[in-house]
Amino acid sequence: MKTIIRIANTELKTLFYSPIAWFLIIIFLIQVGIPYTSILESLARDQEAGNRLNISFIEVIFYGRQGVFGSVMQNLYLYMPLLTMGLISRETSSGTIRLLYSSPIHVREIVLGKFLSIMVMCLMLVAVVGIFIFTTYFTIASPDTGLLLSSLLGLYLLLCAYAAIGLFMSSLTNYQVVAAVCTFVIIWVLYYVGNLWQGIAVVRNLTYFLSIAGRTNKMMNGLITTRDLLYFLLIIYMFIAITVYKLRSGMESKPAIVKTGRYLLIVAVTLVVGYISSIPSMIGYLDLSRDKKNTITPATQKVIAELGDAPLEVNAYTNLLDQFYEMGSPESYNSNLARWEPYMRFKHNIKLNNTLYYDTINSSSGNMMRWYPGKTLDQIAAQVAESKDMKTADFKKPDEIRKIIDLSKEPAWYTMQLKYKNRTTFLRVFPDNMRWPSETEVSAALKRLVSASMPKIVFVTGDYERDIHKLGDREYRMVTNLKSFRNSLLNQGFDVDTVALDKNDIPANITALVLADPRIALSATATQKLQHYIDKGGNLLIAGEPGKQEMINPLIKQFGVQLMDGILVYQSKDLQPDLATPFAAEGAPELYPALLHSHHDSAVVTMPDATALSISGSSGYTVKPLLQTDPNKSWLKKGKLVTDSAAVEFAPLEGDERSVFTTAASLTRKVNNKEQRIVIAGDADFLANKEQQRFNVRSINFLFNTAVFSWLSYGEFPIFTSRPSAIDTRVLVSKEQVKMLRTACLWILPGVLVLFGTVLLLRRKRK
Repeated sequence: MKTIIRIANTELKTLFYSPIAWFLIIIFLIQVGIPYTSILESLARDQEAGNRLNISFIEVIFYGRQGVFGSVMQNLYLYMPLLTMGLISRETSSGTIRLLYSSPIHVREIVLGKFLSIMVMCLMLVAVVGIFIFTTYFTIASPDTGLLLSSLLGLYLLLCAYAAIGLFMSSLTNYQVVAAVCTFVIIWVLYYVGNLWQGIAVVRNLTYFLSIAGRTNKMMNGLITTRDLLYFLLIIYMFIAITVYKLRSGMESKPAIVKTGRYLLIVAVTLVVGYISSIPSMIGYLDLSRDKKNTITPATQKVIAELGDAPLEVNAYTNLLDQFYEMGSPESYNSNLARWEPYMRFKHNIKLNNTLYYDTINSSSGNMMRWYPGKTLDQIAAQVAESKDMKTADFKKPDEIRKIIDLSKEPAWYTMQLKYKNRTTFLRVFPDNMRWPSETEVSAALKRLVSASMPKIVFVTGDYERDIHKLGDREYRMVTNLKSFRNSLLNQGFDVDTVALDKNDIPANITALVLADPRIALSATATQKLQHYIDKGGNLLIAGEPGKQEMINPLIKQFGVQLMDGILVYQSKDLQPDLATPFAAEGAPELYPALLHSHHDSAVVTMPDATALSISGSSGYTVKPLLQTDPNKSWLKKGKLVTDSAAVEFAPLEGDERSVFTTAASLTRKVNNKEQRIVIAGDADFLANKEQQRFNVRSINFLFNTAVFSWLSYGEFPIFTSRPSAIDTRVLVSKEQVKMLRTACLWILPGVLVLFGTVLLLRRKRK
């Protein structure tokens, strides 16, 4: 060990007695300092301007695309070749390597000593980043220490891996420039190899393991895994061991087959150990992030625990002719495996299967028949498969896939069927920006596999109420059972159904009943059934509309609530005046914890043609407002509202009222040792299809809708998977102080290093 340290010490002196080390450290310092101070100054400027940014400042500064780690990682490969290119090539070109061979020093000590010197140099580069992390504790409130330390570890391991590659390349040639270029090439190969042969099951795991691309991503997010740690250690081991045998081969006269066998053995050991370390049951995890953002929530862990030891099969069906084919292509296997890894961490026997097929049933691929006129479906599939370097033999034909599974009622793109014991359920991807199902949707699907029944929401029909099976603007299919809509009740863990009260009784053991905007008065039979349901303590959602108060008011009079005459008018330069945009009231977040993280003070629920609720408080119910209007921007208009001519004006002489109006309220009481929960709204459109797609205001309709049904189901669904809001949202310094920090980091500190390095080099030259 003393010899290794002595060699490392000598190598470090050689390194720092040349300009290269000082030059790289100074450049690295400036590269880190520019994004750090620029982003910090921008945040300080926004804060002083009064802008409220409810985002993690640590993530913005360090992990954004232009952040510290983002910019460093893009150029990190440029540093190591310059530091390692002369480690051994310098010895071989000068002939000093023969002196080392003839000395009593072992080759492995030479290699390890030189590598140790570069490890120290890597540590210095990490220390440069550490300076800015240390500074962060004085510039940003409540930084996530675990996240930052994990990132430093990932950065250091990546630097060491690059150093091992550079050390090996330096042993192959006498020319330092050639060694540097070869290091660049090998690093590029290790980044690219993960994309090779991903469609071939036999080799894709090996090439994916060898890839260095994305290996630090988890550490940068605060998650340390034994697989990633072993990867870097194995890569370092492999290149150092090959370097040792490469140098030793110059001292020995061994047959070529023996020398080749050594290298193959080293590579084989690396691959075997790497493969074993990648087995889900063999991976260890340590989540250092403050809110355990890399770990599925305790609620999801509980659902997975209910699955027990029986295996879970994820059978994916991928349509060649549809837009989501790439999500299920053979090349995407490892990407999908990574998406399931958070769940495999707690259940190791999750098996992924993928079936490729082509079909046009219930799919946008039906348009392909028009895009390829005159061709049959088989001919179209053959042409599309050829464009993807595949054969139609790899895909099941329509008649074959239909014998295996019925996808006629599912979006026929990339669809997953989960199978546990003798039960199955579908898990879907969605045509939105996120695409992949979130933890909430996965948890709901898993819960269906272990639960005898799911919460059921039943909608009243028969009096022209809103329809849950239609996609018209005023209907309710999106919020209830549209399978391609992520936030539909069906995808969130609920079952939905309808009941015609004139013909059928209200089903027993339902979670809640919904009466939404009946257009005609309820019959005596329907009213009697509703009253019986209410008297027994059933949960209920009642939504009415202006002009139809007489349909709802007789029923809700018993609750001490009435729909007021008139329509709410909102003043807006961009939106129509009859679009009410109330805010979530103070007690609304109690409905569903996710509302606590939705910035309900600035987001709104859109309610076209809404009226207000009058609350007498004379009933036996506890009433709380859920949505309330802004009196400075809205009023209740009693007269006729005309929106297609002049601007609507507040007219108190016509009976218009300006106040804080409640547009939705919750009611509770104790019935039969159970809390009865009721929601009444002065609008039925907040649940409508059109309002789920409104993007011209900061609408949280889908979140509020989910909150309402979650509250009515006593929080059973959706499974709560939200994370706490960021707390590192405050800058502790002014923009002027940041400018001073920038001067210190980009001018003074580099200047000190230049001065110190210059003095050291001049003194060395004189000696």
